[in-house]
Amino acid sequence: MHTVGELLRQWRHRRRLSQLDLAIAADVSARHVSLVETGKSNPSAEMVLRLADQLDVPLRERNRLLLAAGFAPRYAERPLEDDALSAARDAVARVLRAHEPYPALAFDRRWNIVMTNRAVEPFFAGVDPDLLRPPINLVRLGLDPRGFAPLVVNLADVRMVFRSRIRRQLAVAPDAELTALYKELLEPNSEDASSRSVESDVVIPMILRLDGRQLRLFSTVTTFGTPMDITLDEVAIESYYPADAESAAYFEEPDG
Repeated sequence: MHTVGELLRQWRHRRRLSQLDLAIAADVSARHVSLVETGKSNPSAEMVLRLADQLDVPLRERNRLLLAAGFAPRYAERPLEDDALSAARDAVARVLRAHEPYPALAFDRRWNIVMTNRAVEPFFAGVDPDLLRPPINLVRLGLDPRGFAPLVVNLADVRMVFRSRIRRQLAVAPDAELTALYKELLEPNSEDASSRSVESDVVIPMILRLDGRQLRLFSTVTTFGTPMDITLDEVAIESYYPADAESAAYFEEPDG
């Protein structure tokens, strides 16, 4: 089991900060950061959280830091269906509804879908029922031949986008289950033409062939600002927009 100092050092290295960089950002001395990391000083809960805040540590991992330092966790983790999260759940639902007639959905840190709007439902029509058993995973749904993959014209580009996004996500906060998902569906091989990076691309549309028409969509991602619950910290809303007039017309038609 790692000490709080070892965990903080790991997060500092992950963020590519020196002890002096972290000390200046947290308004403490570099010597104090060094003492905490080497276990020669026992930080208070407030100091742990101050350093974690400057290191942009996810709430789930902040609880782990607190436990390693001998303190109780500060952040609750409740299901999105919990009564305590009703206001946040309603806010997510409003955002999704407001995006209609275009598709939008919310997913958790492991890309499991937690909520969708009505515009997403038609896309599930041809999906194998096995993929629609909870939890419905967006990455598996998008890349599996039994899911959306047969509809995606530029599947290599979509796989490349998923790969780059999850790589960045794992760099920010390592996760064993997400790593397993990456290895299962996204790990490139020598024959994979989509192994190139998309770091420099502004927008890569997803191109779908649906009902005899070709739809071009791009997306944006929205997250909660300053959440105090782990579930909300890990929920993201992906909203899809038509990239051209023809695609917009498909969704805006009364029977689209």
